[in-house]
Amino acid sequence: MNKVITVFGSSRPVEGDPEYAQAIAVGESLADAGFTLCNGGYGGTMEAGARGAKMARGRTIGVTVELFPRKANQWVDQEIRMPSLVQRIQTLTELGSGYVVLKGGTGTLLELAYVWEFINKRFMEERPIVVVGSFWSGVIATLRDELMWEGMGDCTKFIREVPTPEECGPYLRTILSKTS
Repeated sequence: MNKVITVFGSSRPVEGDPEYAQAIAVGESLADAGFTLCNGGYGGTMEAGARGAKMARGRTIGVTVELFPRKANQWVDQEIRMPSLVQRIQTLTELGSGYVVLKGGTGTLLELAYVWEFINKRFMEERPIVVVGSFWSGVIATLRDELMWEGMGDCTKFIREVPTPEECGPYLRTILSKTS
């Protein structure tokens, strides 16, 4: 398939945390489905996702930022260094044929909102957004209700919640094979 899926998530989890294990499983699922995994390239779920992809013999891209002196984690095949955080998010978005969103903080929320808004406003073509688990359910429901009230329609139609990380790869393969 050779398409890229960008994964967003927290930099905080470490090996042994459930979020780290979940990100490994996402990476494996995406690689097993034939995707290249792209993420922010550093630690936490970024490291775990890339590690999972490599365990499944997949390819990985890490988009890092010159603002941080750190290098990409050891599981990244190709590092792309951007001069600013804004350009990093733009590059992560542009590289993805689809997106997977894991549990995270305000940085992950910003990334989710960025791709969601650009698709919703038709600044880019529609691409699938998958959220793993129920962490983002409240955010999605609130925005669905608010935007329906404003007469904007159901902008959550672009987002699919899957209960397990293992469902990411097969779901995205099915959706993206229809658009190829």
